[in-house]
Amino acid sequence: MSLLLSERPTAAGDGDFLFRLYASTRAEEVAAFGWPPAMQESFLRMQFQARRQSYDAVYPDSAGAILLSDGAEAGAVMVWRGPTEIRLLDIALLPEFRNRGLGKLWINRLIGEARAARLPLRLSVLRGNPAGRLYERLGFVELPSAGSMYIEMEHNGADPS
Repeated sequence: MSLLLSERPTAAGDGDFLFRLYASTRAEEVAAFGWPPAMQESFLRMQFQARRQSYDAVYPDSAGAILLSDGAEAGAVMVWRGPTEIRLLDIALLPEFRNRGLGKLWINRLIGEARAARLPLRLSVLRGNPAGRLYERLGFVELPSAGSMYIEMEHNGADPS
C-alpha cells in the first residue's frame, strides 16, 4: 500500500481542527470521568490551552504542521529544532487515520532529518502510552529518568524500519 503523506504549516484558522484532534486523543480518558458532555468539552479546552501555553513557554520557536493524507487533514505534529537536538513535542492522528503507518512514515522522515543534521532526535512519552512501543520499533531508546510519569527517549542512530 502506498501512503501519500504531506504536511503544511499550521495557520491561524486551524484552531478548531487542532482542538478536535486533541480531544480525540483524550476522549476515552475523559469519558471515564462520567461528566456530562459540556463539562468534558470545557475541561478538554482548558487542557488544550494549557498544553499550547506550555509548549510556547518552553519551546517558543517550535513549528507546528498539519499532516495530510491524500490531501485530507489527518493529524498534526509539533517539532522544536534546537542547536543541540531536534525534539518531537507532539504527534497525533485522528482515529480514522491511526494504525495505517502514517505516524511511522512521518517519524522516519524526522529521523532522517535529525541524522542529516547530525543531531539527536528526542521525545517524551507518557508511561504506558502504546506509542512507546512504536518509538522503540523505530530505534528510540529510553534515557535514564528519575521516576517521572514520562519516559524520555532518544533515537539511537540505527536505520529506520
